[in-house]
Amino acid sequence: MKKQNDFVLRGFTFSYYMMMAVIATFFPLYFDSRGYSKAEIGLLYSIGPMVSIFANLAWGFASDRMQKIKPIMITLYVGQLVFVISMFGTDSFTVLYALMAGFYFFQQPAQSLNDSQLLLHASQTGKSYSSFRIFGSIGFAFSALFFGLLIKETNISLTSSISIAVIVIGLIFTLGLVDTRVAYSKMDFKGMGKVIGSPRLLIFLLFVLIMSISHRINDGFLALHLRELGASDMTVGTAMMLSSLSEIPVFFLLGKYGNRYKELPLLAIAGFMYAVRLLIVSLTDQTGWVLFAQTMHSVTFGIFFVTALRYLAQIIPDEYRASGQAIFAVTWSGLAGIISGRFGGLIYADYGSTVLFGIGSGLALTAAAGFLVFHARLNALEAKLTAISTKKEDSHA
Repeated sequence: MKKQNDFVLRGFTFSYYMMMAVIATFFPLYFDSRGYSKAEIGLLYSIGPMVSIFANLAWGFASDRMQKIKPIMITLYVGQLVFVISMFGTDSFTVLYALMAGFYFFQQPAQSLNDSQLLLHASQTGKSYSSFRIFGSIGFAFSALFFGLLIKETNISLTSSISIAVIVIGLIFTLGLVDTRVAYSKMDFKGMGKVIGSPRLLIFLLFVLIMSISHRINDGFLALHLRELGASDMTVGTAMMLSSLSEIPVFFLLGKYGNRYKELPLLAIAGFMYAVRLLIVSLTDQTGWVLFAQTMHSVTFGIFFVTALRYLAQIIPDEYRASGQAIFAVTWSGLAGIISGRFGGLIYADYGSTVLFGIGSGLALTAAAGFLVFHARLNALEAKLTAISTKKEDSHA
């Protein structure tokens, strides 16, 4: 078996999150500069998550079926390149909508597949997932800052050239990926159905969905909210950079000490901090406070994402790893993105950002409470089963 190259994995993760920063930070500003309404921009963002539901499941299933990731990653990046070139060449909203759907079909699944290969590589080498994921945070921060400065000196239309260049960099790294998965003789579809349909997984995904809607509200509408407050494109880039940089120490600490703490209470803490973060954005009209709120990305997304993946790895067997990651991605990115993009755009247009971010805060608080109750119920069930087992042992003694 060939050894996966750490540099290639880190470089690929870096480049993928560079593109994520471009999509989150500069796409909405670019579309706004082209004269599209906030509702239309919300629709453009909602089509991606809609497509990603099918795309994540299809590509994740294909990866588990083939027991390979590299050829799929190459296909995904070639597809992204074709669609992004076409996307920036149209003035029709209808055509743009269709091209964005095609772009997201190839762009969205790359994250869950990358997480799958990072988790697998980490388990094979004894290294932590966080030590690789940190490079995604650095890539996101670098992209938001550097491209923000570049666009400030030129104009927002440079977004098209930046997007093409970043995708090409990612494509180059895919060529260096190595498939190191252990080949299973045959996929057990019955086993996969039992795993996917387990109450423990479904309840977990329900609260992940609620929390993720809050996260996606912030992702999709923060740039527009900042511009509404009079912030420059550079300030928007700075906000994204601060949020990404703040993840790094948390990823490091979770990689080193995270296994000392239970996952569900950690997720509840992340939900509570999301509620505080979005409440600050909702109530303030000062860009300084909004920038401060973005530093809370460390204790919101930083805790949420790594901890959720760790919990998922406990309840999903290795042979279904890519499919499990795909289902998680469908929930936190796909479904949450559809709901936040479709309804968020309408709420923003009709009631303003204060109401939208306030709703996001309430949803995060609901998710936090849900994770705590779920944890308490599981503990109670475990205690009950232990008591029954002890009673049986005593009766046989």
